[in-house]
Amino acid sequence: MRTSVDPALGPEAYRLTVSADGVEIVGGDDAGIHWGSQTLRQMRGLDAFRRAAIGSEPVNVPYVVVEDAPRFAWRGFMLDVARHFLPKDGVLRYIDLLAAHKLNVLHLHLTDDQGWRIEIERYPRLTEVGAWRPRTRMGWGEPVMWDERPHGGFYSQDDLREIVAYAAERHVTVVPEVDLPGHSQAAIAAYPELGNSDVIDTSALGVKTDWGINPNVLAPTEAMLRFYEGVLEEVLDIFPSRFVHIGGDECVKDQWRASPTAQERIRELGLKDENELQSWIIRHFDRWLAERGRRLVGWDEILEGGLAEGATVTCWRWYRGGIAAAKAGHDVVMCPQQEVYLDHVQAPGPDEPVPFGWVHTLEDVYRFEPVPPSLAGTPEASHVIGTQANLWTEVVEDLGRLDYQAFPRLAAFAEVAWSQLPAPDERDFEDFDRRMNAAHYARLDALGVGYRPPSGPHPWQQRPGVPGRMHHKPRKTWRGA
Repeated sequence: MRTSVDPALGPEAYRLTVSADGVEIVGGDDAGIHWGSQTLRQMRGLDAFRRAAIGSEPVNVPYVVVEDAPRFAWRGFMLDVARHFLPKDGVLRYIDLLAAHKLNVLHLHLTDDQGWRIEIERYPRLTEVGAWRPRTRMGWGEPVMWDERPHGGFYSQDDLREIVAYAAERHVTVVPEVDLPGHSQAAIAAYPELGNSDVIDTSALGVKTDWGINPNVLAPTEAMLRFYEGVLEEVLDIFPSRFVHIGGDECVKDQWRASPTAQERIRELGLKDENELQSWIIRHFDRWLAERGRRLVGWDEILEGGLAEGATVTCWRWYRGGIAAAKAGHDVVMCPQQEVYLDHVQAPGPDEPVPFGWVHTLEDVYRFEPVPPSLAGTPEASHVIGTQANLWTEVVEDLGRLDYQAFPRLAAFAEVAWSQLPAPDERDFEDFDRRMNAAHYARLDALGVGYRPPSGPHPWQQRPGVPGRMHHKPRKTWRGA
């Protein structure tokens, strides 16, 4: 096989030629060559997806010329390893799966109330204490059920360097997320001085064992800022990604309203309210990262109180925040929970394991459109730099359940993120479904992916008796945005 680079093709684009002279892949860059090789892999049959060829199928690759280029520069998958820890080998396996589907960003959600998963050498208690919880809530809703086994784990810095290097070889960028100022109870359990100790006894807090939005948030102090600067210095040393995600979502401000320290900080900074206090924290880290050549990215709540100058927004609540950010000149990654949260159920039937969220069928995901109509055709549409499917793991306890929730929907999402498709109502889902049945489910089988079968879950994929929490109100769609 011959390969070469022709920058005129554009970033990540490729031209694949199979002829009597052999195979040639010309890429706009090295990533383009890699994506062209993934297309060739699909043409080579199932042995190309196995760890060792078994020679069970004669494969004749047709003479063909394929010219292709991605629609979006950011084609991402967010994996929450904080709620349920995924060992390193599982992360490496998912990098392979992303690369096979031409997805190029792995957003790792590394910290939350329920666990801190990244080794920080100057603050060892973050993993000694914050990486472990004594038990775990099973599912959502009533009756409340518990798995009484301790749960936890973390990645050493060398583990993460290996993950980053493995991903880079496959042209996947790993974007780390360290959540603040909310979703931080695991950090406060390790270092109680980080919390609002003038309001509650932070020394009594442990790593959170159940789910939901949490009132225990970071205190808006200079000491907290210095602490997280120390955390981020080590994060930057591990992750070369231009983008660093700082969360910023679901920060309940009740403790700040009751805290003399927080109220004094609001007065001293001349801020209007607690929303502007959160914005002040986000702006601080936006400047801090920019001074080091990085860009802050956060969930769309970072719009509240005023958006930091250089921030990029991952828009998860409908499309409103992403539209507002794009119109204000900020880059946006669209990942609305009403469309592409893969922890949500795939069908309305009672056999789905732990019914949670809205129903997002394979067809729903295939008809997802990242650029809403109010931005389509406008200059602001260029600020939608990409799209991302998110998979939170409150009810995803192991690799088998992760596979079930991600696939086959991640294959549909990958086509949306890469290809220039017609409008959602005009997309040929029947053809996509035919291609899945004719070839791609067999590729997933060869890769060992425990996906949800088209006919519904296998008996061993079900979890009867574990309570869930469904959203029964109709979800809004892109059409109203």
